[in-house]
Amino acid sequence: MGRPKVLPANRLRANTACTTCRASKKRCSGSFPCTNCIHKGRAQTCIPFKSASSFRSPTLTRARREPAASRQPVGTSPASPCRESRFNNMQTRPSRLREGSPSDQQLERSFENGSRSPEATHRTHPRMLRNLQGERVYVGKAASLSFLQLLRETVTQHIGPSQFSHNYRSEDMLETEAQHDLLDFSENSCSLEARRTFIQKFSIATSGLIYLGQDTTKLLTEPQILNSSQGLIHAAVGDLMIAIGAQSCPNDADNVRAMRFFAERGQRRAFTNMLEDPSLDLVRVFLLLSYYMFGACRRNAAFMYLGVATRAAVALGLHVDSSGTSSPASQTSRSQIWMSLCTVDLLTSSILGRPAATAGLLSWSRVDLVLGSSPVASGLLASYQVALVVDEITTRLYSKRAASTETADSLLAKLNSWSSLLPESLRTPLLKDDDPDACQERIIGNMHVACFYHFAVILVTRPFLITTLSVRLARLHQTLTAATSPEPLEEDPAHSRLAAACIDSAVYMLQTCREVHQSEMLLKQMTILKALIFAAALVLGFSMFSHRSVDTEVDNAFSGALQILQMLSHQSAQAAHYLDILTLLESAIKQQRQRLSAQARHRRSQYVNRIFSLSETPSLARDQDQGTETCQGSSITSVQTQGGFSFPWTSDDIEGVPFTPPIVDGGFLDWEGMELPLWDSFPFTEPGSSILPGAVME
Repeated sequence: MGRPKVLPANRLRANTACTTCRASKKRCSGSFPCTNCIHKGRAQTCIPFKSASSFRSPTLTRARREPAASRQPVGTSPASPCRESRFNNMQTRPSRLREGSPSDQQLERSFENGSRSPEATHRTHPRMLRNLQGERVYVGKAASLSFLQLLRETVTQHIGPSQFSHNYRSEDMLETEAQHDLLDFSENSCSLEARRTFIQKFSIATSGLIYLGQDTTKLLTEPQILNSSQGLIHAAVGDLMIAIGAQSCPNDADNVRAMRFFAERGQRRAFTNMLEDPSLDLVRVFLLLSYYMFGACRRNAAFMYLGVATRAAVALGLHVDSSGTSSPASQTSRSQIWMSLCTVDLLTSSILGRPAATAGLLSWSRVDLVLGSSPVASGLLASYQVALVVDEITTRLYSKRAASTETADSLLAKLNSWSSLLPESLRTPLLKDDDPDACQERIIGNMHVACFYHFAVILVTRPFLITTLSVRLARLHQTLTAATSPEPLEEDPAHSRLAAACIDSAVYMLQTCREVHQSEMLLKQMTILKALIFAAALVLGFSMFSHRSVDTEVDNAFSGALQILQMLSHQSAQAAHYLDILTLLESAIKQQRQRLSAQARHRRSQYVNRIFSLSETPSLARDQDQGTETCQGSSITSVQTQGGFSFPWTSDDIEGVPFTPPIVDGGFLDWEGMELPLWDSFPFTEPGSSILPGAVME
């Protein structure tokens, strides 16, 4: 049977091959150590191919020219005692580019010996996914979905194809279809008290991210003037606040009808005059429309609405300092709207890996403005400051081919300076308050600010986490297969330190969210939080997959992410899909740990085999033992799982029927003989496919 045809758009190619694969003209995975070198037992010599001229990179040239004083180590946040072991290399710094100017021959020799540069090459790549209409949409390399794809490839390299790594839905972007059926609902069906409740829920849901500074009482009680475009836009602000509040309430029939009615009416009012006259209310409307669409799992529409809000804000001059040209109250209102827009735009754009609409329009001069003494206003100001750093992260780190440790240190120093200046109201919970809604609003706002900060740290340090854990996985494979190497694989101390910070930040974020969840303060719809939880859980999942030992704190934080997404999945298709992905990742982690345990047990004692088990058949046990021996004494590169050989199109759920791979000339069919790379994606779109229409996608 011939190989299925793969469209060029669906074939993932490595940007850089290793020297060995290039010399032997083999397909390289593009990760270092690559799949071929890992299975051949030569991971220590797997280095990217570089021409002689490429060693004189601009980065290295700049590093030689810079004075030593300009490259002093920048302090990072202190580590907690329980994770002190992760920061044992905190004070050590790489000195390869600081002690003089090594010659090109010395630098080339360092690559040959397997040493690594202080820069971490980005191994996540931009992706083009399909939307509901089949159009390709862009997701950048800083996005969580790009990191997910890298994690899938890594899992495939080490345990073979699985439900997590070979997912036929990975080329599509999850979006829900808009509902346009008629509603049996009117404004009179929603009482004034219910609308007050919805607006209060809106204030809680957007605390720390959006602060419009409007008097909600006037929005509900003052008569609406609907005979002008300005009056319609002003009324649309109230409609969308009610819709977002209803979206955050329990998903009963009345709340759903109210949500849809006010959202659709607010959207119609926003487009009444086709955006002819920019105004502050128009910026508010499209900012709220974007936030609502993110909660409704329509991220591309939300992204476009943010662009409209930004253009209207620029037309009104919100991006410049208007002091002296308006009253203090007007200036404060303009600053509040601009900061809210920048915060949501930069946060959501960094999650999707796309350029932000407000990028290039930001200014640190706004951070000195006093927006009021309320904790909510303080939370918005703190989030805006983190958003400025996030914009710098995407510009200085992810726009380059590699991430520099010096750049990462300087960005982390800015985040540490920000955290040291936080007001006490954002650090401590509200222990007692007569108004439970105000207490919940403050706690949710503090949680949003804290999670935004931890997400910024993850963005800075994730490239170094990928590099460090790749080395650990290769070293672990080298240890278990008893492969001899002239020089052991070593981690770059600077990369290890930053990787530890990435894991710590993910743990802190999930611990904070779990505490709020256990206090029953979370709403039923957390529009931004679910994406941040998913990003942090992927980091911890990668760490769990790369370690033989179990870190209880990391495992508990990962379990907490699953619990929160389980609660949010009842009203959010996006949270349900995140939960599905992380559950499959958890299964892959268990399989990896069982495989490592079985191989370690086999190495300890080669004189005894397990002959009876209720959970697996003897043939599977024999295959497992034989597979371990094959890894130790043979160069066969067939992909194995714990139960034997596995193929992407086979199911692991066939009870009692082990799959036998095809035999060619008396031997197993080798993957390399088929020239079939494991990271190819086969879209099963032929007639008779088992894919159901409308399935949940990424």
